[in-house]
Amino acid sequence: MSERTYDLIVIGAGPVGENVADRAVQGGLSVVIVESELVGGECSYWACMPSKALLRAGAALRAARDVDGARQVTGERPDVAGVLRRRTGMTHDWSDDSQVRWLEGAGIDLVRGHGRLAGERRVEVEGPDGTRTTLIARYAVAVSTGTAALLPATPGLADIAPWTSREATAATEIRGRLAIIGGGVVAVEMATAYNDLGASVVVLARGGLLGGMEPFAGEIVRDALVERGVDVRTGVNVTAAHRAEKNAVLTLDDGTRVHADEVLVATGRVPRTDDLGLETVGLAPGAWLTVDDTLRVEGTDWLYAVGDVNRRALLTHQGKYQARAAGDVIAARATGADVSHAPWSRHVATADHAAVPQVTFTDPEVASVGLTEAAARAAGRGIRVVDYDLSWVAGASTYADHYRGRARMIVDGERDVIIGATFVGQDVAELLHSATIAIVGEVPLQRLWHAVPSYPTISEVWLRLLETDGRATA
Repeated sequence: MSERTYDLIVIGAGPVGENVADRAVQGGLSVVIVESELVGGECSYWACMPSKALLRAGAALRAARDVDGARQVTGERPDVAGVLRRRTGMTHDWSDDSQVRWLEGAGIDLVRGHGRLAGERRVEVEGPDGTRTTLIARYAVAVSTGTAALLPATPGLADIAPWTSREATAATEIRGRLAIIGGGVVAVEMATAYNDLGASVVVLARGGLLGGMEPFAGEIVRDALVERGVDVRTGVNVTAAHRAEKNAVLTLDDGTRVHADEVLVATGRVPRTDDLGLETVGLAPGAWLTVDDTLRVEGTDWLYAVGDVNRRALLTHQGKYQARAAGDVIAARATGADVSHAPWSRHVATADHAAVPQVTFTDPEVASVGLTEAAARAAGRGIRVVDYDLSWVAGASTYADHYRGRARMIVDGERDVIIGATFVGQDVAELLHSATIAIVGEVPLQRLWHAVPSYPTISEVWLRLLETDGRATA
């Protein structure tokens, strides 16, 4: 068994782990990163990037079909082979060679294998060939192992070998029937993609779609899916599952059955901490890791948990934001520098409390940031809710002949600043950062009147929201 010492050990080489390591190296530390799968992680190979590649062709075709002059020369469905080929190109055919070269260029060492904590500041790595390496950290260990799909304990479900998001985004063919259990982001995005690619799709959700967002977002997405032929069933539970020859059969609590070629389970995520050696440092295996705003695990002075594994915001961009803060603070503490805990210091992560932006890449898209109306009221905030129909904005007519969408902003009535925003419509993802800046910057509404939107663009909705609010409060 070999033994090596570094200033910082990072477990998990996804985008979060990479960013922790890179910032720490820039801060003067020696860093090694441990990875049991592919450098680049879930987002690069089985989540963000391949899923968007699967979705883009269908969205582009629909956008063209809603413009006179384009619809006459546009087909009804994407070319499946072309979409899968583009998806595979996006993942570099599931090769991490370019990511490994990036690590080398950044001065970050890589040890391949499964890393487990073996006491304070110690990590043991079991390599693919069974060799063992002990890594010792002078200052810190950062856990960036992310999450895995949650498989409900439904009788028979595990026995039918259901898909998770990994299998759905990595499929090499599109089979006839796909049943999706769940109503969240993965469920509605994959329902959109597989419907576009010609599959017969049924969505089975215990509640509505996109729970936790503004209710109108899930309703609009549901209507769009149903309009395109997706069978969306809400308020139902899957009570049992089995295979009958090549078919998966799902029994629902209303007594009906659903037959499918494949079943995608998209019901949530669990932390990848069950085989991490947490018990060697007094923590519970399989648990989420609770951290402070410097991403340090509570009760320790050397262990950090960054990204999805701390459950603060299960989104790649938020994990990378946390990673920049964690890498900076680890380097600062290691060199004895004064670490500021001011709200806007680069050494702390505060934007994942109430200013988290998220895009759901359905068609129409859902873009949201900050608090919903329900969350704001539950927090006891005195708010104003301002709604506007996006189809009324002049710029919307340049996008589509029949644009449909809706915008909402949540205003803190005491401070007169925006604390939440949701947009639903074609291409609204690009509206989101303006809302994020307004919320994080706590820009007063009176000041926003002087941020003039271009004409004719969809961003003119900002002016219309302000005008609507002004009429209501006049």
